[in-house]
Amino acid sequence: MDKSFFDQFLFVILPYLSLFTFFLMTVYRYRAQSFSYSSLSSQFLENEHHFWAVVPFHYGVLVITVGHLVAIFIPRSILLWNSHPLRLYILEISALAFGLLTLIGLVGIVIRRATTTRIRKVTSPTDWILFAMLLALVVSGVAMALLHPWGSSWFASNLTPYLWSIFKLNPDITYVTSMPALVKFHIVLAFLTVGFFPFTRLVHILVIPNPYLWRKPQVVRWYGKKQ
Repeated sequence: MDKSFFDQFLFVILPYLSLFTFFLMTVYRYRAQSFSYSSLSSQFLENEHHFWAVVPFHYGVLVITVGHLVAIFIPRSILLWNSHPLRLYILEISALAFGLLTLIGLVGIVIRRATTTRIRKVTSPTDWILFAMLLALVVSGVAMALLHPWGSSWFASNLTPYLWSIFKLNPDITYVTSMPALVKFHIVLAFLTVGFFPFTRLVHILVIPNPYLWRKPQVVRWYGKKQ
């Protein structure tokens, strides 16, 4: 297959397919399957390891996601911050730390679901596919931080213009075609995850507001004979 066509498919056609699928299916599920937008918590089925897996993952992925959004919307501020070596080191080390926190939490979630019978029974095939994609996405992100450092700078200078060219319907893949294979893999996997996202239970995070972010902890008591 011609390399130029391959690049066009991965970095032009695939992004639009993923974004189209994302918006189409999220609207369809909200209108036709509104119940599926609810978060069906597995904490009722197992609570001993729930905290140590879910909390690190949530905090880690939230910070990493915010970091990506900042680099997309205010890239000049990121480059200005990174112009000072100490600030650059602080940002890179912090990003790596939260990336590792995300990985630790995600591994804990997968192990918990794989080893707890009651949770394994309610875990669908799409959940396992999503976990595999997220694991590959997080591992590749951590690997990039280690093998291709200063990612906050080259993301702001190269990937941000590419992403904006996609959103403006004028894709320019020259920003990404010269990137290392690991970076390309991470980009492609990110778009695949976006396209697959509406088919999973994680779609519930799109419901606004999300009161579970600030509500008080719930105390659940079971009454009856223990089976």
